[in-house]
Amino acid sequence: MPTKTEPAVSARDAQHTGPPRWLRWLLPALLIVAWLAAGSVGGPYFGRVDEVSSNDATSYLPASADATQVQALLPEFSGSDAVPAIVLFTAERKLDQGQLAEITAAAKQFAGLGAVDGEASPVITSDDGRAAQVFVPVRSDLNVGEAVAELREAVRAGAPAGVAVYVTGPAGFTADLAAAFTGIDGLLLAVALGAVLVILMVVYRSPLLPFIVLGTSVFALCVALLTVWWLAKAGVLLLSGQTQGILFILVIGAATDYSLLYVARYREALMSCRTRWDATWAALRGSFEPILASGGTVIAGLLCLLLSDLNSNKALGPVAAIGIVFAMAAALTLLPALLLWAGRAAFWPRRPRFDPAGGRRAEGAEVPRSGAWTRLTGLVARRPRMVWAVTSLVLLAACAGVLQLKADGVPSSDLVLGQSEARDGQAALGVHFPGGSGSPAYLAVPEDRFDEVASALLAADGVESVAVVAADSPGGTARVTADGVQGFGPPGTPAPAPTVVDSRVMLQATLADAADSAAAEQTVRGLRADLGSEVLVGGVTATAIDSNDASIHDRNVIIPVILMVILAILMLLLRSVLAPVLLILTVVLSFGAAMGVSALVFNHILGFPGADPAVPLYGFVFLVALGIDYNIFLMTRVREESLVHGTRTGILRGLSVTGGVITSAGLVLAATFAALGVLPILFLAQLAFIVAFGVLLDTFVVRSLLVPALAYDVGRRIWWPSRLARRGLEGGAR
Repeated sequence: MPTKTEPAVSARDAQHTGPPRWLRWLLPALLIVAWLAAGSVGGPYFGRVDEVSSNDATSYLPASADATQVQALLPEFSGSDAVPAIVLFTAERKLDQGQLAEITAAAKQFAGLGAVDGEASPVITSDDGRAAQVFVPVRSDLNVGEAVAELREAVRAGAPAGVAVYVTGPAGFTADLAAAFTGIDGLLLAVALGAVLVILMVVYRSPLLPFIVLGTSVFALCVALLTVWWLAKAGVLLLSGQTQGILFILVIGAATDYSLLYVARYREALMSCRTRWDATWAALRGSFEPILASGGTVIAGLLCLLLSDLNSNKALGPVAAIGIVFAMAAALTLLPALLLWAGRAAFWPRRPRFDPAGGRRAEGAEVPRSGAWTRLTGLVARRPRMVWAVTSLVLLAACAGVLQLKADGVPSSDLVLGQSEARDGQAALGVHFPGGSGSPAYLAVPEDRFDEVASALLAADGVESVAVVAADSPGGTARVTADGVQGFGPPGTPAPAPTVVDSRVMLQATLADAADSAAAEQTVRGLRADLGSEVLVGGVTATAIDSNDASIHDRNVIIPVILMVILAILMLLLRSVLAPVLLILTVVLSFGAAMGVSALVFNHILGFPGADPAVPLYGFVFLVALGIDYNIFLMTRVREESLVHGTRTGILRGLSVTGGVITSAGLVLAATFAALGVLPILFLAQLAFIVAFGVLLDTFVVRSLLVPALAYDVGRRIWWPSRLARRGLEGGAR
């Protein structure tokens, strides 16, 4: 039913307003029901993402990486694909015989736990006698976080009095990382949605419209998650906690941004159209192209990640692209249907009234002179060259901070912010044992090179000890010394034979330094260089090396490709060459400034230890792909206005009309990405700051000052080589 404030439609008017009345109600009803049904099915999948996700770093590497190949070989040598955990016992004084007996008894009980795959290793005491460690194989077919939690509970129950205990090693770090992602379904969504709702309340000052917009975003996320979940279940996509968090934030932010643009167009249309139906179609005509172009640009940029060597980057591309598809679909179908039903009542108490004279002004009309954004146009019109020159200089100065960016990788022990038992255990382990204990380098060696490689390892700096996988040895390994292979049994025990698989043996090199340290990485790189490509080196350290190298490769390859793809899209959209080139340059300048400021904040304020090489790549993908959104919103409206009023007047009108909606969209996107900072993950905290700060920079500086001032100074030549560049119109076509 029409609202009381909506004007009645005469019979004659009704004949010219499109399809019959029943179809105008049936079509939006079908759309709403379809979205409600799909969202209701997808909603419960928020609690099931861990069923199809993995945080195993090795699974992200390309199949050709040495670490990947070694990881695939390990189960064939050991007969198990269990994840190793290190149980560490430490005391202030030397452990006495009674305490050691209790530790040994507790270690024997580990085999009875459902989380443990087989027996634990014998107890190994440190040289100073104040610590003991036990290697425990944790089942990989279970949730590693839950398995380690069970092991930690058992360890504490069996620990002697006065002895501190830690569960660390690869399984411990995986469990702590998984625990850091536990708030991704509840806390992350609650913070993001709460921030968006507050912004929408302030923007619209309406009790109904913010919930319509936010509901559109939530249903887009539910359907996107449902699609991604089943693709991950089928093995088509690789899903991780990191990818999941980015998907949530990206869909909420993008869907809200697209909704803001549509709502602004719908409000305009309600003032110039007599009926809701006509206003809906007018709003769709005005918002379809910029939303499609904006979403298409983001999708194209994300799909460039398919060129990545790292599977984690490669997986993010299609996962996030699916999210953007549903964000656009919801903003162009569900939202129009909801607003068609609500009509002017959605904007209560500030309902837009039908005013035929309030539509587009006549050709050559002056720019409206009221409001903050229209006052800004006065500055752009009076001093365009000064505005863009000063703005560019400030951004260039901020770019200088990039020189302090440390994005060459961080230790795995620093990935989790805040408390981490695995990190504390690793530090304690390094005090009493070689730093690489429990996380050795694995070397797949041709059988005929066993003696040569073993001798090289024993002589290498940074290698503390060497062992070889031997199935008939207690614990599954045997020591390798200068005198040959020795068993771990009492003196006189026969030397076990190394296990041979496909004419290879598997050596384990315990490093003197922590497996995630720079010194350990240097040792492994040296081993690879000295031993040649025939010897495959894997393990925790090698995985970190291969991941960092692949990330640097991805960064150098993908960033130029994204720029080329976005440039091509902008040329097609704006029917121009010069305008897209200038827009790309402004966005790159904005990205450089955001990274420069971020580097200074990370190093000197937050005290972060560094950054993963993928951080600049992810920051670039989101800032360039999303940052160009606001330029698309602005310049498509500028082009529309320029066709009627001329280029320079069109620039001022476009800036004035889009100022409020684009600013609101920027605040929403910055708030949603900032919500990633609530998760205690270093990578996500850094990405949250970079993207949030960069989006605000794009919104308030680049799109508001730099782009319009530069375009105004260039004049109609901004549209070169299209006809609009040669078209002269009274009132500012220059």
